[in-house]
Amino acid sequence: MWELIRANKRKSVFLVLIMGIVLVGLGYVIAVAWMGSEAGMAGIAMAMMIWAIMAVVSFYGGDRILITMSGAQKVDRSVNPRLWNVVEEMKISAGLPAMPEVYIIPTRAMNAYATGIRPERCAVVVTAGLVERLNRDELQGVIAHELSHILNRDLLFMTLASVFVGSVVIISQVFLRGTFLGVGSVRGRGSRRGGGGHPAFLIIALLAAILAPIMVRLMYFAVSRRREYLADATAARLTRYPEGLASALEKIGGDAAPMAKDNKVLAPLYIVNPARRGTMNLHAMSSTHPATAERIKILRSLGTGCHYKAYQQAFNAVKGKGRLLPASALKSIEAVSVRQASSDKTPVGIGAARAAGDLAYAVGQYAFIACACGLRIKVPPEYKEKTLNCPRCHREHTVPVAALATAAGVLTALDSAKKKAAAGQAAATTADEPSEAGRDMPPLQHRRSPEGGWEAFKCSCGNQLQLSPYFRGDHLTCTRCCRRIDILQP
Repeated sequence: MWELIRANKRKSVFLVLIMGIVLVGLGYVIAVAWMGSEAGMAGIAMAMMIWAIMAVVSFYGGDRILITMSGAQKVDRSVNPRLWNVVEEMKISAGLPAMPEVYIIPTRAMNAYATGIRPERCAVVVTAGLVERLNRDELQGVIAHELSHILNRDLLFMTLASVFVGSVVIISQVFLRGTFLGVGSVRGRGSRRGGGGHPAFLIIALLAAILAPIMVRLMYFAVSRRREYLADATAARLTRYPEGLASALEKIGGDAAPMAKDNKVLAPLYIVNPARRGTMNLHAMSSTHPATAERIKILRSLGTGCHYKAYQQAFNAVKGKGRLLPASALKSIEAVSVRQASSDKTPVGIGAARAAGDLAYAVGQYAFIACACGLRIKVPPEYKEKTLNCPRCHREHTVPVAALATAAGVLTALDSAKKKAAAGQAAATTADEPSEAGRDMPPLQHRRSPEGGWEAFKCSCGNQLQLSPYFRGDHLTCTRCCRRIDILQP
């Protein structure tokens, strides 16, 4: 394992240096062609400044930007204990120093990605469809693959590489647009400054501006495909069940549901590129992922061993000769044999689709109200009215509110808050920002519905809380005011 990580680091440094040389060379050539030979160092400085700004943003806020772009919501164990347990198991198996944060994208599509350039601060992001439509072995394979990217330091390299690619593209586009929109003035300035606008320099700069982005992109795509293979190999080793990941890739590759917030920035991060599912085509050179069919075939060719040497042999059998793993990682054969399949099965057909839809709605902060006619009403978070009527039987409903137990009986928390406000007491329970105002207040109570399924109710501060079908605790804490809420079984 450590040999693979060290080899990845060495290759990452080498590739980053090559991309850095391309970036610096492009900045120098463009500056000389545009403003004269004395502006070469200024061009290098400008190129490095652009890279530095993008790198700082990516290092300190890139993961949060990506999570926000995908529409993911942070969840805890109560939302889906099976998902949380699988992430915890793979974290221990991979030897990561901290538990990754867990996010769910509220969509029925199936996919996943990981973020975080340091193992101490990382996150795994999965879709609601993936959680509810994969069995435990398949989910374990996907989570192991994503955590392998963190373990192998792939995300650190890919972050640096993407920043270099972005910088080269920005500089090239600025030069090309400026040249073609104002070529006459550029040539005139260059002549007065000492030959910077000479046709030879302009031709070299134009070729560099056109070819450099293509070259660094192809380099980025090639390395990205290689690291997907490495993550598959590490995932097979961590789970000791290659068929789990192979079956998951098969399901994800064949899923036709569109990603709600798919874009070109997020697509390369997913375990299967949403825009290029299935086998590779004529655009293979510009693909960030290997063919899904090839990845599945390699995993199913491992035989009885899950060690790196077995994966290298399976890779050679499918792809032909080629060194995927470093020689140091192939010297010894570890005693990592394939385990038996788990007995955990997941619902199929309409049951899986309904479960995925419910999880997506819950993560999207929809409130669930069960009507006596059998209809489960899903109330969007932007609905602010106190009551609503069932679309089927027209019964009037209100969103359940946690109750405050008193000696005189049970009083709703909202009524209690109104009485405190009428008495002139400070009632900071409607603030949007998290606080600890409710930490010293008496606990509230909420009785679960006998129908089961997802439930939503409000705390005294007005914050809406969700209870998943898997929640088995006797209490929870409001995420806004920190007030304790006891959960009573029906």
